[in-house]
Amino acid sequence: MKPITILFVCTGNTCRSPMAAGLARHILARSGDHRTRVLSAGVCTLPGTAATDVAIESLAEQGIDISNHRSAMLTPDLIAQADLILAMTASHKREVLQAGPDIAHKVYTIGEYAGMGGDLADPFGGPLAIYRQYAARLEVLVRLVLRRLEGEINRIGQDNRGKM
Repeated sequence: MKPITILFVCTGNTCRSPMAAGLARHILARSGDHRTRVLSAGVCTLPGTAATDVAIESLAEQGIDISNHRSAMLTPDLIAQADLILAMTASHKREVLQAGPDIAHKVYTIGEYAGMGGDLADPFGGPLAIYRQYAARLEVLVRLVLRRLEGEINRIGQDNRGKM
């Protein structure tokens, strides 16, 4: 079975998507899944920018280290590598879908894929308390995403598109 690649997408790739990716990597590692690859990117970022201090701190309090994260721009190559693309908002999803109609089967908002709906507002510039709440909400969504993905892999035998 080939590894699955999940790509989280937000605007600047310094808060939401690195936090989601950090949480996903942590949850996957704790479950023993070392095959699923987790990436993140931004639709409008300066590549190489570190995650915000409060994003780093809010996850560090849970034992998750994203201090080495550096932002990456969403590229056609990242889109092609991903089996599942999870955008933080409907606007981000529309940006991703501009890559072409042939990727629509693998692009969702994180809330949509988790079955919770709704956009995730940008916490950028907010205090640590907001980031803590944000991290808690993201953890719930990421756990739901991973549970759904695991169910789809088990049901189809490979991934949610039935590809090898």
